[in-house]
Amino acid sequence: MQLFDSHCHLDSPRFAEDREGVIARAKAAGVTRMLTCGGDLPTSQEDWQLARAHPGVYAAVGVHPHEARSLLPADAPDAGDDDRAIALDRRALTELTELAAQPQVVAWGEIGLDYHYNFSPPAVQRAAFRRQLQLARELDLPVVIHSRESDEDVRRLVDEAAPDLRGVLHCFLSDQTMAEWALGRGLYLGIAGPITFKNVRHLADIARQVPPDRLLIETDAPYLAPHPRRGQRNEPAFVAHVAEKLADVLGLPVFVKAQRTTENACRLFRVS
Repeated sequence: MQLFDSHCHLDSPRFAEDREGVIARAKAAGVTRMLTCGGDLPTSQEDWQLARAHPGVYAAVGVHPHEARSLLPADAPDAGDDDRAIALDRRALTELTELAAQPQVVAWGEIGLDYHYNFSPPAVQRAAFRRQLQLARELDLPVVIHSRESDEDVRRLVDEAAPDLRGVLHCFLSDQTMAEWALGRGLYLGIAGPITFKNVRHLADIARQVPPDRLLIETDAPYLAPHPRRGQRNEPAFVAHVAEKLADVLGLPVFVKAQRTTENACRLFRVS
């Protein structure tokens, strides 16, 4: 059985002491492919280096909504709520674009909006998200989208982008409306550890209605460890628990679900 962890963060400091062991344990558990996603320019560079060093590890580069302010020039004026008036740092975007052109980079992300924490001002998040969607489309890379308490604006900004934009709503936890919109846009849904949580019952109902060729599995490691590992540091090896639960929800043998989600991820990210 081969598994593809379609979203993890191998650059995390929580893996600093045993990163090689984390990758080795994943491969021993049948996780033959992993996508490690950047959150800003330095972590994107680190993920690219990890992908260069480890066969089966691929990188996504981009700026997470939490870090959107890192794309502001040092002397940027306060643009208030007008995200279209915000000028982003061309140097940082150029460096990201050059990094995204490397052969080990197969996606642009993690990008999107997060209005729960607002670690970066919402207007800056929107400006960064809009520009990164444009750059990903210019490079013909799929996008890895984060949405938390921001579904309406995510839909609006993605709908403003090119109609053939490819990508995935990672760690999908939204409602049926968001799922239907995403599928209508040709996006994939990334299913992570929360599908194993007793208090996230709606996710199973949504997963049953998603075409089988539009589902991915992921860990978001080191976050959101699935049951029975909940509360521990998450690792790519634990994506097997997500595959098992999703297979149970869909009434399929786990090896079938593993194969299908691996094929889906390979198709989206254009890897073999």
